[in-house]
Amino acid sequence: MRKLVVGTFVTMDGVMQAPGGPDEDRDSGFQHGGWLVPYIDEKFGEVMSEWTRHADVFLFGRKTYEMFAGSWPNSPDPGEPLNTRPKFVASRTLHEVNWNNSILLKGDVAQEVAKLKAQDGGEIQVHGSGNLIQTLLQHDLVDALRIWQFPVVLGTGKRLFEGGTIPRSFRLVDAQLNTTGAVLHVYERVGGLKYGEVEVGQETVIFDTETQ
Repeated sequence: MRKLVVGTFVTMDGVMQAPGGPDEDRDSGFQHGGWLVPYIDEKFGEVMSEWTRHADVFLFGRKTYEMFAGSWPNSPDPGEPLNTRPKFVASRTLHEVNWNNSILLKGDVAQEVAKLKAQDGGEIQVHGSGNLIQTLLQHDLVDALRIWQFPVVLGTGKRLFEGGTIPRSFRLVDAQLNTTGAVLHVYERVGGLKYGEVEVGQETVIFDTETQ
């Protein structure tokens, strides 16, 4: 069974919209596009390259797919994973996809992604694709999160965890710091939540819940 891994960039207040450029995504009049760029360093590039090398297939929403398809074919590396490996695209509006090894998902996205996960193989990686990520979270299809958090607060913009996200617990399995103050957190899904109660002078109580 494949593992679905979401890799994303967020600000300190959880915004993931348009990290790479002013015109990347101006929905709702967003004016802070490109907020990530001043924090890129060599370590960041190395980590991102390592991520893509571990991908067996990629999964994109329409906007991210079109953005990547407009730039990554220009890579000088003939073995660039984003160009050579299968790419599945979730879109209600696209009728064809022309980037090398691209496949348009048809039908219900959550069902089609669940079918992909049920196959034998390595990681299904999701990059960007904010709207698609919301669907994946709402249907409990995300197995791991690789989150680069940057020392920026924006106050507005699309956030990684929007309404409809299923309450779930994750385990931190890795953390790294780059030279510009960006922090990488890698989380693996554990399951359901536990709750508790703490009062001064009393024993802390944890309420067990069923792990799903």
